[in-house]
Amino acid sequence: MTKAEQAKQLFLNGHNCAQAVFCAFADELGLDNNTALTLSACFGGGLGRQREVCGAVSGMCMALSSKFAPKDPTDQVAKAKFYVQIQELCAAFKKENGSIICRELLGLPAGPSAPTPEKRTDAYYQHRTCADKVKCAAEILEKYLQENK
Repeated sequence: MTKAEQAKQLFLNGHNCAQAVFCAFADELGLDNNTALTLSACFGGGLGRQREVCGAVSGMCMALSSKFAPKDPTDQVAKAKFYVQIQELCAAFKKENGSIICRELLGLPAGPSAPTPEKRTDAYYQHRTCADKVKCAAEILEKYLQENK
């Protein structure tokens, strides 16, 4: 099973979008599943259902950050190089999906949604494309990591 398939399955099992992507890569990042779930929990629904940056994108960027973020806060060259990496991943996601903003991806009005998550039913999955966005983010990251070992 690819990381992308694993991420999609995690989402379909009830994890939020950020958790699904980040946790699919937890083993490669040296993180246990509970730590990965905890660190990424707040990013679901575009940061706590505020519908801002897509949680799948946040999970993708968190995983890349865990792998490549510079450790020296004064190294401006390393920071710039890392930000280029983040921008490349976000641009790839945007190219595939049209946006990196949750509300735009889902066709929702501006502003946060109610804080209570929707129940995961067949009807939910019929009108939400989140599982596909999760898979896409994980595919982009998986490809990027393979090309940049």
